[in-house]
Amino acid sequence: METSPFDNEIKSDQPHLVSLVLQSKKALQHGEQLCTRARSVSSDSAQTAIDLMELDAKLKWVTEAVVEQLKLAAAVAKSIEEKRAYLEKQADDWDSLRSQRTDALDNILESLGSRAVPPSFHLASSDSSLFGSQPGTDDEADHHNHNQRPIDDPLPGQSPTETLRNVLSNGLPKHRRRHNDRSKWKTLRDFVDERAIEGVLDTIENDRVALDNILARTSRYPEDLTKTISDIRSNVATDFVMPPIVEIVTSQEDASANMATLLTSLAQHYDQIVDALHESEAGTVFEVSEIEDMNRDTDELPRVISDLEQNNASIQSSHETLLASKQQALLLLKTQRDTLDDLDVLGEVMQDMLSHQEHIEASHVDAYRRCICTYPATLDADYTAYEYSYSKLLLELERRRQYKEGVEQMLKSILSSLETMTDEERQQRERFNAEYGDHLPSDVCLSIQNVPTRWEIIPWNNEPIETLPEIDSDLLAGATARIHSVEANLTTISNSQSL
Repeated sequence: METSPFDNEIKSDQPHLVSLVLQSKKALQHGEQLCTRARSVSSDSAQTAIDLMELDAKLKWVTEAVVEQLKLAAAVAKSIEEKRAYLEKQADDWDSLRSQRTDALDNILESLGSRAVPPSFHLASSDSSLFGSQPGTDDEADHHNHNQRPIDDPLPGQSPTETLRNVLSNGLPKHRRRHNDRSKWKTLRDFVDERAIEGVLDTIENDRVALDNILARTSRYPEDLTKTISDIRSNVATDFVMPPIVEIVTSQEDASANMATLLTSLAQHYDQIVDALHESEAGTVFEVSEIEDMNRDTDELPRVISDLEQNNASIQSSHETLLASKQQALLLLKTQRDTLDDLDVLGEVMQDMLSHQEHIEASHVDAYRRCICTYPATLDADYTAYEYSYSKLLLELERRRQYKEGVEQMLKSILSSLETMTDEERQQRERFNAEYGDHLPSDVCLSIQNVPTRWEIIPWNNEPIETLPEIDSDLLAGATARIHSVEANLTTISNSQSL
């Protein structure tokens, strides 16, 4: 059977069209895969963009919280530093006050050491001294060994009812005096309990040493806090830059639109080639130009696929940019949250520091302040009152001596008058009896022969006669000067307080 040229041409076109169909189908399937992948990536990018905006908001909020916490921590650290500086200044001020009070106490003790006490003032028992007593001197021991008696004890052989007649006539008994050598006299300081003073001063010094030790243990608080805050601040994430989400989404939409257009062209080309194959199978003969057009369109398929791949790569690249930004935001957010945790721990540490400093102020600092403000001032006031009272004692004894001398002078005058009146009365009675007695019966008025009653003055209720120690004039002058000095100081203090 012979074949015509037309039949041969049909047979030669069909394999060629089948090849074009296969190429077009393969290109279309590849394009569909690229578009499907791009659509999925675009959808993921949209969700990633939403997540990224949420993370950015969280990151900003946490960063602001970190910054505020850092400001608060810095303020607390500054407060701790200022509080510590205040405590140190208080301790220095109290040291200055302590020095002033100690100097004042030394001055009053030196003043007490310059005030001589006559031996006749010494009491038999040191228990009667409010300030304690030091061991007696050799002079005092010798004085006791010679049967020293209390001031109010009468001498042996002197009755408590002894009249003032002999006392006024012969004077009071003289006690053995040792006024010539005052170097052996006691001073007011000898009656001060020096050990008690040393105990108080040792207590103050121990409190100060304890305070120094505690302050030394807390000396690094401000430095450590400052360094910790600086380290935390250096770790605060402030370098996060939000990617241009709108531009990325827009570029992905543009790329998706281009891919949709290219995929549409691939589908149209595939439909054309399939239709051509069906027509060829139905007997249609294509002209050479038509075959060339189909070949040229098929040759463009790799370029179209390349454009699709480029658009898909663009979408994938922008998606990776979003993913990288999201990962960075997650890491920064974790870092910020860790920083917040560190700040919480730092807050607990600072709270412990504040509590510790408050405990120091409430216990050791206040104890040191109470010691400084109480004990030296109390001792100073006590010993000032002691010296002032002793000065008053000297003046009181002098007043009593003057009173006693006045009474003695008055009693001398009374006794002299009584003696004179008794002598005159006796003479009158003797003259009467001499002139008239012989003319009267002896048994008439027997009392006419009586002598006049003689009178004497004795202490009331048989009390012993008061014996006062003799005080030298220079001791009295010193006591007067000291009283004036103390009263002048009190007046000055009162005026300053009123102002």
